Amino acid sequence: MMENTKIKGVIFDYGGTIDSRGVHWSEVIWDAYRDADVPVTKEQFRECYVFAERELAKVRHILPHHNFYDLLLIKMRIEIAYLVDNKMLPADYPVEEKALHTALYCYNRAKESIAEARSTLDFIHERLPMVLVSNFYGNVETVLEDFNLRHYFIKVVESAVVGIRKPDPRIFALGVDALGLKPQEVLVVGDSYKKDILPAESLGCRVAWLKGKGWTKEEDDQMHPSIISQLADVEKCLI
Repeated sequence: MMENTKIKGVIFDYGGTIDSRGVHWSEVIWDAYRDADVPVTKEQFRECYVFAERELAKVRHILPHHNFYDLLLIKMRIEIAYLVDNKMLPADYPVEEKALHTALYCYNRAKESIAEARSTLDFIHERLPMVLVSNFYGNVETVLEDFNLRHYFIKVVESAVVGIRKPDPRIFALGVDALGLKPQEVLVVGDSYKKDILPAESLGCRVAWLKGKGWTKEEDDQMHPSIISQLADVEKCLI
């Protein structure tokens, strides 16, 4: 990091950073399962979560017009149906009812997190240009519009659109180019050490790691001098 270089622009990750306070989305969905009394173990849940992520990567279930609730409902249907198909839940289990419950729970959690993040986004938006760089399903523009977030960003760089996924540093390079700045003038804010912090640092960007509960123990145990505990701490990096 180049400590004496003034930050002139900010790149934000989206999922896990703006919409869940740094907590991996699998943990939010697991909370939803427990709220809906879905009788599976954490290990069974993680299995269906991985299956759904791979299914969404292979088949275009998520379309550009889908907002975040639409996305969640599609994903919950896939996950819970997988549990039924693999006999972790009974054949007559109410898949649609539980999918609706868990999707709404997660959507409301996202709304709460975004409401909390908005003051920080306002603070930065008044001072510096921002770009969003996200691994997403091709519908992040619709998600941003639904949550009234699109106006904060001069450019949105989405993996499904540009054909590059994190942790490939080239997707962050596109964000830096969109800002028209040098990497050392850009602060990258993300929730993933491997997908956000390491690739951004490899370009020479400054970083702020919003660290919450991660997917693996390895990431939970990882430490880094850029760790922040809440999104509002980004403001201190800019003063």
